[in-house]
Amino acid sequence: MIIAKVLLTQPLKAERQFVATTGSEHHMLLDDAAGSTGPKPVELVAVGLAGCTAFDVITVLRQKYHQKVTGYEVRVEADQAERPPQVFTSVRLHHVVTGFEIDPTAIQEAIRLSEEKYCSVGVMVKQTARLHTTYEIVEEKTPWLAPTPEAVQG
Repeated sequence: MIIAKVLLTQPLKAERQFVATTGSEHHMLLDDAAGSTGPKPVELVAVGLAGCTAFDVITVLRQKYHQKVTGYEVRVEADQAERPPQVFTSVRLHHVVTGFEIDPTAIQEAIRLSEEKYCSVGVMVKQTARLHTTYEIVEEKTPWLAPTPEAVQG
């Protein structure tokens, strides 16, 4: 079971700032555009989607496909309905994978598994939005990070 709570930080003021506490005892401020002291709740949905798929994809790339990933980023852009509830209507996810000799087929399969099997946030978002996913591979240029033949054999 997932639990969380939000508490109004200044109940006697007009501002609408909350402190959020997760079941794992992590804290963050939530706010709206006017207060600008923390993320809006809907932004956390986008972050949750990016984080959920990122954990899935990096795990599959490293454990199943043994890819030499040295960097990884997931970018999210979401369009919302104009009227309340302003649910996501279209979401674009872009994966940027940096590493040595990254196999595009491995990335495609890792993303597919995340979208179809593992990412619970993605399944929820797909109830109202179309997901469009892209990726790019960036070849690692840092020489000292390159795997050496001795390290691969040992």
